[in-house]
Amino acid sequence: MATIFTRIANGEIPSYKVAESEDYYAFLDISPLAEGHTLVIPKKVEDDYIFHLDADVYEGLWAFARKVAIAVKAAIPCKRVGVAVLGMEVPHTHIHLVPLNTEGDLDFRKEHLSLQPERFESIAAAIRAEFEKL
Repeated sequence: MATIFTRIANGEIPSYKVAESEDYYAFLDISPLAEGHTLVIPKKVEDDYIFHLDADVYEGLWAFARKVAIAVKAAIPCKRVGVAVLGMEVPHTHIHLVPLNTEGDLDFRKEHLSLQPERFESIAAAIRAEFEKL
């Protein structure tokens, strides 16, 4: 059975897409730590542990995530874009890209934001526009 992330990448479940290639997909986290919190996934591999990925998929995922992070930083006012790979909540490798102004902003125990659909759309459009410039 396909993971929720595979179903999102396949368009079966709606998402706020920020970037896509043949092999990778990036979309906004619907329970974000900060505006612009983005998830990056491999589209064709559902393994839940990033270090199980073969070298080509692993390296491609990080290269794609780097490009997405550059777009996030350009679109969202922040000092840095933090990275986390937890993989505990969904059994599909995913990289969290989180806009940061302090180290404490990357604490998954803190209260997550609740945004309106229009705000998600606006953020996704801004990141997409920056991604397309790269």
